[in-house]
Amino acid sequence: MQGEQLGDHAEMQAVVTTGTGGYEKLDYKRVPKPVAGPREVLLKVLAAGVNNTDINTRLGWYSSSVTQGTAETEDAENRKDGGWKNATPFPLIQGADCCGKVVSVGAGSDAGRKGQRVLVRACMREHGFDRMDTVWLGTDFDGAFAQYVKIPESEVFAVQCDWSDAELATLPCAYGTAENMVHRAGVKAGMRVLVPGASGGVGSAVVQLLKRRKAEVIAVTSAAKIEEIHRIGADRVLARDADLLETLGTESIDVVIDNVGGPGFGVLLKVLRRGGKYVSSGAIAGPIVSLDMREMYLKDITLIGCTAWDEPVFPNLISYIERGEIRPLLAGTYPLERIADAQRDFVEKRHVGKLVLIP
Repeated sequence: MQGEQLGDHAEMQAVVTTGTGGYEKLDYKRVPKPVAGPREVLLKVLAAGVNNTDINTRLGWYSSSVTQGTAETEDAENRKDGGWKNATPFPLIQGADCCGKVVSVGAGSDAGRKGQRVLVRACMREHGFDRMDTVWLGTDFDGAFAQYVKIPESEVFAVQCDWSDAELATLPCAYGTAENMVHRAGVKAGMRVLVPGASGGVGSAVVQLLKRRKAEVIAVTSAAKIEEIHRIGADRVLARDADLLETLGTESIDVVIDNVGGPGFGVLLKVLRRGGKYVSSGAIAGPIVSLDMREMYLKDITLIGCTAWDEPVFPNLISYIERGEIRPLLAGTYPLERIADAQRDFVEKRHVGKLVLIP
């Protein structure tokens, strides 16, 4: 591997996203190798997962001018306000999912951590967990689409398991986001939960994490993926074109965990019971939805937006891995230099689970 040959040299290979636009904005090149600063550790990246947010950020999808779902568009290059916090700090090494090995530590960090295989908590609450301010790996500072990355020591978690590096890299962003939504919704055993978009990285994680809590899971996916979603634990799987209101009935669902959004949003509130909860951390089918306010307030529905991960979320995930309570859904791996191929395949969504890059 190239990373082994670099050793302590001052450069490494990385994919640098140079701005908003198409795949031509992904520049695989040599860049300075980072050095761990105070209370930081330097990781050799062993594997890095691909996520919607990588593509959305490159496309400038978070711009208020965008009204459609995630897709390649001709005017992406003009979206200067397309990041989570208005402007993305390009040029940027993206990559929120990181499985790595600690190779050096900065001043004030524990030297005993050298050699640990770790996962990185991608969502960092720099001002503490009593505030919602977040800093994200690969969005606010350089991430894992590289041979090395430096991370605050407090955000790396050692994990003991027999999973491969690529399998571990499927976890941080998708499962962290999924566990955060399940946690915020207060899902308990016996609750009936509807999961649209159940075959994606987050959706398939949600299914597993709900079953771990002994909830009843009704999943929605494409007809071709129904059997696969059954296999990961869903109690019932509906095709994407199913009439949810006719099939499930009004006030039949306790919680909806939805990262799809788009034109199907209104029906999701209709199937929620009185006092039900709608939880979301994404909108792959489109961010602009039609909300009947009467449906929300007359039924005492709670709408929960989830971006900042709560404090128990990531430590809980590590414990689930180590106790064998969840399993990875690795759909495929690619060498880092083939990132454009990986993102094209990701957008086509023929897979179940996660795609992973290997530096």
